[in-house]
Amino acid sequence: MSTKTIAGISRPGTPHFVGDGFRVHNFIPGTSTMQEMDPFIMLDYNSRYSFAPSEIPRGVGVHPHKGFETVTIAYRGKVEHADSTGSGGVINEGDVQWMTAAKGILHKEFHEKEWSKKGGDFQMVQLWVNLPARYKKSDPKYQNLRNTDMQKVALPGNGGEIEIIAGEYNGHKGSASTFSPINVLNAKLKKGAEATFNSPAHYTTAILLVEGSAKVNGTDIVPQDHFAMFNRDGETFTIEAVEDAVVLVLSGEPLQEPIAAHGPFVMNTRQELVEAFDEFNQGKFGYLED
Repeated sequence: MSTKTIAGISRPGTPHFVGDGFRVHNFIPGTSTMQEMDPFIMLDYNSRYSFAPSEIPRGVGVHPHKGFETVTIAYRGKVEHADSTGSGGVINEGDVQWMTAAKGILHKEFHEKEWSKKGGDFQMVQLWVNLPARYKKSDPKYQNLRNTDMQKVALPGNGGEIEIIAGEYNGHKGSASTFSPINVLNAKLKKGAEATFNSPAHYTTAILLVEGSAKVNGTDIVPQDHFAMFNRDGETFTIEAVEDAVVLVLSGEPLQEPIAAHGPFVMNTRQELVEAFDEFNQGKFGYLED
C-alpha cells in the first residue's frame, strides 16, 4: 500500500470561550472547511487549561442541535450534561459521550458539580460528525462510552495502546455505532513507539496532538496541540512518538452531500435550515430547564 502524506500542519489559533466553561481552539471549520473535512464538520479543542474552583459550575446553558452528532472526548476534567429527552449523566476522564442530535434536541453541559468545587486541569475535544441526509430526521440518542469498556489494542514492546472509540484498528472494532464509515482512535504511545494506521485514499484523515509530539511517516514533526490534515493520496501512515504522546486519529468516508449550516443546525439545504429554526422556535425540540 502507498503512503498517505500530510497536506498541512496547523497551529492552534487564538482560543475563545464557548459559554464560560470551554476554552477552545477551532480547527474545523477554521484551518479547513466543513466540505474539506466531510464528514467531520467541527472540531473544537479545549487544550489543557486550569480552572479555578467554583461553587457554581461553568459551562454552556440550554442550546439546540439538529442534523448531526456531537462526540465529546474527555481527557481531563468532568462534564455533567442533560437534554430534552430526559437523558443526562457525567462524562468522566477518559470517557466519551456520543450524542445523535438527528431531528432535534435541547442540550446543556457544565463542569461536573464536585469537580467544579475543586477546579483543576480541563482538556476536552468536541467533534461534530455529519449525518447522511436520510438519517437527519431520525430520533435522538446517546452512546455513553466508558473508558473501561473501550476496546484497546496493545502495541508491541509495551509501546502503548490504541483506544478504539469508533471504527476499527487491526481487525479490532470499537463499540460506538456510526451512520457512515468512520474511525475515531486515541493512540497512546510511549516515547519511541510507532503505530501504523490504514485509511483508504479517498477518506478524510487527520490527527490532533493532544499530548507530546509525534513524527508522521518518519519525517513530519507534529507538535503538541497542533492539527495535521492528510492528502487523499495513499492508504497507510505511521505515527512515532518523539516523547510520550496522545494522538487523536480521525478518518472517515466523505458523505459528498450538500452542507447547509448555521449555528447549531447542519442540514442539506437552506430551506431545511429555515424549517429547523421554525421547529426550534415552535418548541418542537422539547423543553429543558436552564
